Formats: sequence, C-alpha cells, structure tokens
Amino acid sequence: MIERYSRPQMKRVWSDENKFAKWREVEFAVCEAWAELGVIPREAVPKIKLARVNLKRMEEILKETHHDMTAFLRAISETIGKESRFIHLGLTSSDVIDTALSLQLDEAADILIQDIKELIAVLAQKAIEHKYTVMMGRTHGVHAEPLSFGLKLAVWVEEMKRNRHRLSEAKKFIAVGKISGAVGTYATLSPAVEEKACARLKLAPSPVSSQILQRDRHAQFTTTLALIASSLEKFATEIRGLQRTETREVEEPFSAGQTGSSAMPHKRNPELCERVSGLARLIRGYALTSMENIALWHERDISHSSTERIILPDACLALDYSLAIFTSVMKGLQVYPQRMKKNIGLTKGLVFSQRVMLALIDKGLSRDKAYKLVQRNAMKAWKGNKQFLTLLKADPEVTAILPAEELEPLFDHQYYLRYVDEVFQRLGLTEAQWREKFEAAKPTTGLAPEAL
Repeated sequence: MIERYSRPQMKRVWSDENKFAKWREVEFAVCEAWAELGVIPREAVPKIKLARVNLKRMEEILKETHHDMTAFLRAISETIGKESRFIHLGLTSSDVIDTALSLQLDEAADILIQDIKELIAVLAQKAIEHKYTVMMGRTHGVHAEPLSFGLKLAVWVEEMKRNRHRLSEAKKFIAVGKISGAVGTYATLSPAVEEKACARLKLAPSPVSSQILQRDRHAQFTTTLALIASSLEKFATEIRGLQRTETREVEEPFSAGQTGSSAMPHKRNPELCERVSGLARLIRGYALTSMENIALWHERDISHSSTERIILPDACLALDYSLAIFTSVMKGLQVYPQRMKKNIGLTKGLVFSQRVMLALIDKGLSRDKAYKLVQRNAMKAWKGNKQFLTLLKADPEVTAILPAEELEPLFDHQYYLRYVDEVFQRLGLTEAQWREKFEAAKPTTGLAPEAL
C-alpha cells in the first residue's frame, strides 16, 4: 500500500546526495563570484568544479571532526589539487547550509505546488460532474437543508486554490540565499559576492542576515504546509463522515482483494482518509517546532538545526504523500446519489421548514408567530411518524394562511439548486471555463478533459 503512493521525486530532493550536491553548488557559485571580482584566478574555477562529493569519505572524516561542513570540505578538497584552497573562501558554514537548504525547499515547493494543481483538477472535475447531485446539508451533524454534492466540492476547490497561492507566497520568502559570513557583516567577503553567487543559484539575496537566514521564513513555509495538511484533513474527515454505515453517501476506493479487517470480512473502512487525518496532526506538530525555532540566541545558535533535519524533510514528504493519497481517493470516489436522496427524506420533510416559515412571513405573519407555527408542527414530526407536510395541512392556523396547493410547491429539492449555476460561473467552474484550464493542466494531471 505504501509503495502505491511512493513519491520518488520528493525523496530525491531530501536525499543526502542532493543535499551535498547543493552544498557543492553553492561553493562553486561563490568561487565563480570571487573569480568575476578578480579575487581568485579565473582558470582555477574549472578545476574547482572537478571536485566531487564522496559520501563514504565524508563519513570517515566526520567520525574525527564531528562537524559535517568540515568533513564535506576536506572530502571534496581531496578530489582536486591546490585550487581547493579557494573553496569556502570567506564563508561560514551557514552561508552554505542555509543557502543550499533554500534550494532544496524551493525544489520541494515546486513538487507540492504541482501536486496541488493536480488535486484541484480532480476536485473540479468531480464538482462539475455532481453539480446537480442533491444531498443533505448538515450543521452540528444534524440535517439542515439540501445542497448539491458538487457545491460541497466547489468549496474544496476554492480552498485548495488559496492553499496553492499560500505556498507560492511561502516559496518566495524561502527562495533566498545568504552569503554574508560570520554574524552577517560581510567582513570576510562582500555584498557583491552574495549578489553574484545568488544570481547564479537563481535565489534572491537576503537583504540582511545574521549568521543565518532568519527562521520566520522557514516557519512560514512549514506552517503553510500545516495549513494545506489541515485542509486535506477537513476534506478527508467529511468523506469519513459520509462513509459511515448509517449515511453511506460516498465511499473511498476499495479495490478487489482488499481487506478492511482481519476479523470481520465485511468491513470497508475509510483507512486512506484516516491516514490523511493522522498525517495532518504530525505536520501541525512540525509547524509548532518551526515557530519555536525563530527565537535563537543572539546572531545564532544551533538549537534549530537538529529539529530542521527532521521537520523540513518530513513535512514535505508527509504532505506530498498525503496529497497523492487524497488525489487518488477523489479520482476513485464512489458517490451514491440515490442514498443521498433517501437520507434527505429521513426527517419526513423537516428540511423544508425554513421555506414554510418564509412563506408565512411573506403572507404577512410576524417572524416570531411564523417560527412558532412551523416549529410546533416540526416537533410533532420529530416525535411521531407523520410527514411534516401532512401535519401542516392538518393545522388550521397554517392552512388559513397557506392552503395545501401553496404548501406543496415549497417541498421541492430543486429549489436549493437554483443558484448553483451562478456560483459555479463565479468560480470559473462551468464546463466550458474549466475545459480551458483543464487542458493547461493536462500534461501534469494525466487526466483527459473528455472526462468532464
């Protein structure tokens, strides 16, 4: 099951190979900047770029130095000659580590943004498909008034659009480099080195820094991931609720041969959605740690370092995985419209109580009087076996104002869908509008617009 949702792209971003390749990339960019400024010989740069990272050798040196940057520098220096003296010239460890981390986070953000785009496409497709599928709207877990399942999904589409925007903004704040030396004074290099190196790395130079990039940037990124995970949990929780045996309006995919319980062969559990809910809790915990990392001593300490080695890769991996799971759930979601209609009737027509009350008010009754008349009959329907409409027709106070021929049209499910087209139009979710957007997303989603 885990392999089914394996995410090799994100794993590669957070691999040791990619991490140290990014360190090397930063070191080379700084050497090129020094050469451009005439501080080191231009002819040294091609030789410096021959330096390679040997992870096994790094591990050997690390046992001696207990410092990953010095182990890295010695290991790559051993692969070239005297030009190695120009590597790390004027730098402190965080110049390389923080700038390289920004490159990794930038890569991770691109993957997650693409994941979100795919989920939006799937949700939009499902929303359009079920634009007129009537179901029960619930507040406090209790039947309220009908709505369409498509409208419920349209709310999710818009929420994921906001999440995509949030992540794009967080990406901007984390896509920065810091090459300012110990405590950020540029004493051993210059702002020009930083600007030139960052330009080569396609990062914006931090306008000002201490010995590190300030951790509010990383906290914004991680809390954004937590927000996205929380949205996924919200959606997953709704599906879990609608999949309850007593409700059974939708079901997450259940493949042939799949088992839901080792003891009970009949079980079809919403385990994928439950997994999404559980991972959201984990990511929110990482967000709290990221905020606690903001307050460091003076120009820096390394209390943030140990936690970031866990929370940043894990938050990205967990969210990438959650997005993959939930997109798969929505692609294969089983929807039961007949069950939805049956559930609307469970309360014997009580869901139309507001329409009756408003009709009485429209006839000139005070709101308080209309409310009491309708509630009186509603409570009888709750406690007895008679239909709400039947009780209203038998109430002379009601029929004196609203005769039966005027009451009956108020009990029409379609009334609640009368503005659904307008809402979908506002959201750009008409079939024609979405087809154009869907075509643009097609290369990454792998979905055919004909499915609309």
